Amino acid sequence: MLKLNKLADYATVVLTALATAPTRVLNGQALSAQTHIPAPTVAKVLKALTRGGLVTSSRGLHGGYQLAHAPDAITVADVVQALEGPIAITDCAVHGSGCEIADGCRSRKAFRLIDSAVREALASVTLADILRAENEIPLRFHSTLTTLGASRQVTS
Repeated sequence: MLKLNKLADYATVVLTALATAPTRVLNGQALSAQTHIPAPTVAKVLKALTRGGLVTSSRGLHGGYQLAHAPDAITVADVVQALEGPIAITDCAVHGSGCEIADGCRSRKAFRLIDSAVREALASVTLADILRAENEIPLRFHSTLTTLGASRQVTS
């Protein structure tokens, strides 16, 4: 099964909570109470999101966190990259992975195509889309993948 790690999942939940009022500043405790994610986990997620440039932090009595960009400018791909690094299904798709069989591997290009499709799918969903999905507006993914000179469209 291919799935995001828990922190990327929690980061999406925290960002979605911030996206409900993008100009509002919330501290970690308030986000923990709103999302039901333990405060230490929220703090860890917020640190990674700040480092990744997705949230800004301010200190002081009324300090806290808020989105660094509009909800329609932050994608799930941004979240995954901030928490997990480059999006890749296999190690061989990442340049310089040190794979022992890379030289003779016939699947490497296929895995790069798969990685590209996954990255594109994650980049097609924004925080604004997630908020809309909460109101039951269906999401649509449209992708144009190019494979060795052939082009095909994927819609789901």
